[in-house]
Amino acid sequence: MIKKIKKNIPGYLFVLPFLIFFILFKIYPIFNAVYISFFNLKYEKGDWAGIQNYIHIFKDPLFLKALGNTFYFVVILVPLTLIVSFILAQLIFRRSNRLQNFFRAAFYLPIVISGVVISILWLYLLHPIIGLINYVLSIFHIPGVAWLGNTHTALPVLALIVLTWFIGGNIIIFLASLGNIPVTYYEAADLDGASGLRKIFSITLPLLKPTSLYILITTSVGTLQIFEVVRLMTGGGPAQTTTTVMYLIYNTAFFYGKFGLASAMGVVLAIIAVIIAVLQFKFLSTDVEY
Repeated sequence: MIKKIKKNIPGYLFVLPFLIFFILFKIYPIFNAVYISFFNLKYEKGDWAGIQNYIHIFKDPLFLKALGNTFYFVVILVPLTLIVSFILAQLIFRRSNRLQNFFRAAFYLPIVISGVVISILWLYLLHPIIGLINYVLSIFHIPGVAWLGNTHTALPVLALIVLTWFIGGNIIIFLASLGNIPVTYYEAADLDGASGLRKIFSITLPLLKPTSLYILITTSVGTLQIFEVVRLMTGGGPAQTTTTVMYLIYNTAFFYGKFGLASAMGVVLAIIAVIIAVLQFKFLSTDVEY
């Protein structure tokens, strides 16, 4: 055992810098957040609170509303992202290599561009007076809408915007997985006279289960952490209809200085993310490998 460790010392030394940063900036903050959540901590002063912070947040109507808004994003965006990404990947995969490269770049662009830039662009497009979308509606004599100022439209519009951010990376992943499926499967299906839909449901989707599971889990975790688009475009309004748990954590910690309460919210959100990921992995995991 000792000889094996000595033999691998160069490898351990290469990994050590990353391991140190991982512990300092990933592991330590997690345990510190859990520790702080049991204190009534405001800025630098605080005393032991036990589970009072957790009791308080579950009695807080604003936190429950934010939790509902966050689940709305999960329920709407996760299946929609998976379906739209798969359909677009299927359409792109059938094109020539040149067109595939073009669409890969086009759909991946929102991921590369800063979220701040994209949010500002959408703010101009959705502006109730000078926005391009309302201008197009006016051409057809349709009255304009205050998309981000209406309690009925603000949350669905934000979900649509986030969808445009999420599908790019997932399309790339689906395209890579589609390229790994052996062509012989489709050739055998052609000989049997299988239709296009039959090949999708009997060959493509079963073999893409590992990829679909990965996208489901990462998208679910990503939607639970939606913050940027809310902070920049609506500020949680109107009437807290777009306030998410992450945005509420930000306000609670950095506007009101209630770090213990914010940490408790963060711990609850992390537990929810873990539960969702475990359930998805348990019920959707597969032994298919290729």
